[in-house]
Parts: sequence; structure tokens; C-alpha cells
Amino acid sequence: MTFPELRESATAIVRRLQKAGHTAYFAGGCVRDELLGRPPKDYDIATSATPDQVQELFERVTDLQGKSFGVLRVMKGDLAFEVATFRNDGTYTDGRRPESVTFAGPGDDAQRRDFTVNGLFLDPVAGKIIDFVGGQADLKAGLLRAIGDPEQRFREDHLRLYRAARFAANLAFQIDPATWEAVCRLAPLGKDLAPERVRDELIRSFTGPHPQRAFDLLVDSGLMGIWIPEIETMKGVEQPPQFHPEGDVYTHVRMMIGMLKDADLILAFSVLLHDISKPETYAVDHTGRIRFNEHETRGARKAEAILRRLRFSNEQIEAICACIANHMAFKDVPHMRVSTLKRFLARPTMPVEIELHRIDCTSSHNDLEIYDLVKQKLEEFSHEPLKPDPLVNGKDLQTLGMAPGPGMGRVLHQLMDEQLEGKFPDKESALRRARALLASLGIGGA
Repeated sequence: MTFPELRESATAIVRRLQKAGHTAYFAGGCVRDELLGRPPKDYDIATSATPDQVQELFERVTDLQGKSFGVLRVMKGDLAFEVATFRNDGTYTDGRRPESVTFAGPGDDAQRRDFTVNGLFLDPVAGKIIDFVGGQADLKAGLLRAIGDPEQRFREDHLRLYRAARFAANLAFQIDPATWEAVCRLAPLGKDLAPERVRDELIRSFTGPHPQRAFDLLVDSGLMGIWIPEIETMKGVEQPPQFHPEGDVYTHVRMMIGMLKDADLILAFSVLLHDISKPETYAVDHTGRIRFNEHETRGARKAEAILRRLRFSNEQIEAICACIANHMAFKDVPHMRVSTLKRFLARPTMPVEIELHRIDCTSSHNDLEIYDLVKQKLEEFSHEPLKPDPLVNGKDLQTLGMAPGPGMGRVLHQLMDEQLEGKFPDKESALRRARALLASLGIGGA
């Protein structure tokens, strides 16, 4: 589905609502993005029609659990569009959602939203912007400002604290001073949020176009410390200057984050957490050199605890922790046997690990010799699979007289090493080598 097709489907819903005598507009982020010249990812629609009236107008309406809050989903083909009745929100008691709503007009609806740039409406039929909150002026000024009283907005929904950092970073906007003061003062409210909601905001921040800006805002406001206090411990942790002329661990990680742009989730959080255990592994050896022994393995365990705290999926945790646990292994690449190197490069997270290595080096000593060697080896090996199917398997070894057990695993591992090193090209020669190995163990005959 292309952007014009998405917009036209949304416009068709607005047009139908208007023809039935209702007010209907595009609302919120889609309006902001269009005014900024960015294709919206989705379109939300706000209308004077009640949920019952929306249901009468459209054949396919889903997500009825939102009906009590005036929110339905209207389906156009495979696309879902949120259609919400203009409303006032009642009292917020849980820092997340109102206890009740009352239907109202568009002006009242705009006043209940979070930031002025998200409080705009657009009539796509008439081609007219409806602005009750000064959002157009703030868009032009590049300013993120809470609608009305910032403290009230953030106390209503505590997630708006994290959304402020995300929007300011991703839009490259400054934050209005009163809004920023409220974010910093009320940051402790973030501890009451559901982990999944915070996780999603952090993902959007660190996989956005300006993750270093998000990092700074989250740290400076205190919001980072609520859910990932381990980041603060990196401040002031010295590193060996011959390898890290840029400064302490915190500075190094911040620089790496600054090299990301619209990054993959696995890469972004591998960068953020790859040195998370350097503070606790800091030591100075007898020569006076700073060392962080086993910080990668301890860091992977620590990262897992952080990611589970934030309810990342098991698959995401496994990938991120693999990148962290192996990020120091690149130093051994020049000395690896061919079989070891192929096994190393065949790891499923290797593309992310290579980019993590490049960023790590570029943000410190800037020596990319190993990175270049890895790219060269990948090119050399590109004509064949890095992880080919074994020419000899366990069933073959049993046929040759070997019983299952640990010894069989060791033989299979050796045979795969030799296969990776090109010592036998086909099944027949692989079986000859297998017979010779078994004979050396007193099994079968040569």
C-alpha cells in the first residue's frame, strides 16, 4: 500500500462521514507529518459522529472494546483506521487513561491532547487546517510544547514524559522551557508505567533519526535513570587512552549512539548496552593499564536483566545479548583458523555484530583493520555457504560402526572443521576421512 493509496482510503472515510452530516477530520500525528512533508505511517480520524453512528455508516468495524471511550476501527480492505468521537476526558486516576469520557466538539478534543504539534486537525476534503492550540506556529518554530498546563498533561498520562523526549528527538525540535521543566520535575512518575509502554517509547527513540538527542534528553531529564539506572554508572569510568582517546565509558557509548540513524532495534540496543558492565569490571593491572576483564560476558548477563525488566521478547533478548557477548571476539579474527572463522561469520547476528564492531572502533581508536579484514573474508567466502550441510552425519558414523555419544559429537565437529577448510570436497572423500578417524579410535577399519 503506497502513501497516496493510504491517504485516499482515509479520505474516503472522512468523506462518507461528512456526507452523512458529521464533522470529520484527520487528527494528530498524521496532520503533523503531512505539514512537515513526511508521509504518515497511518491516519487517525476524529469526528462528531458517535460510535453507534459510525457503526451504522460502515460495514466493517472492529475493536469494539474501545467503544466506551468513543474509539472504533474502521476497515478499508486490509487497512484499519482509528475513528474517534470528539471528546473531553474525565478524571485520570492511574496515570494512563481517563476513567470516563464525554463527547464534545473539536476544540475541546484538541485541548485534551498532549503537544500542540499533535493537536492539529486537517479536513482532507476541503484542504483546510483546523488549529485550536497554536500547533502550526510551533511546527514552524521547531518547538515541542505541551497543550495547556504541562504538569496537568503529564500527570494525566505519565507516558507523555517519554513521548516528549521521543518527539523532540525524532522531530529535531527544541522543548518549550515550561514543558521541559515539568518533564524533569515529574520524571519520577515514569516508574509507575507498564514496562511495555516504556520499552516501546525507547525503541522508537533509539531507532529514530536522532538517537543521541533522545539519549541526552532521557538522561538529562532523569527518565533514563528510572528504568535503566545502569547507564549512569558509566559516567566517569576511565578507559585506556591508547584505545579510547575519546574519554570515559559514558562518552564512548554516547558517541556510538550518535553514529546511528534509523537503526535496527538489535543494533541500537547492542550499542546502548554493550559496555554496561565496564564499571563493575574496571581494574588496573601491575603495569598500570586499565582493563575490563570479561566485561562482554558479564555485560550480556546484565543486559539480559535490563531487557527482561523492559519486557523485550525472548528473540530480541537473545540477539542483543549475543552481540554483546561476542563484541570483543573480533580481535581474534586475524588468528582464527579458516574453520573457526567460518563458524564465527556464520552466526545469525553477524551482520549486526560487524556494524557494532565498526561503530565501536570508529568511536574510539578508529582502527578499522579488523573490520576491513572481516569484509574481505566475507567476500572470499561468498561463493559458498558459510554454514554448509555436513557431508557426514551421525547416521553415517553409526553405519561405520560408531555408537552414539559424546565421542560421536567430537568426530562430527572435527569432520565439519575439515569440511570448512576444504579438505574434502564431496561425500565419498568425506566418508574416507571418517573411516580413517574411526580407525584411529579403534572403530571399524581404514
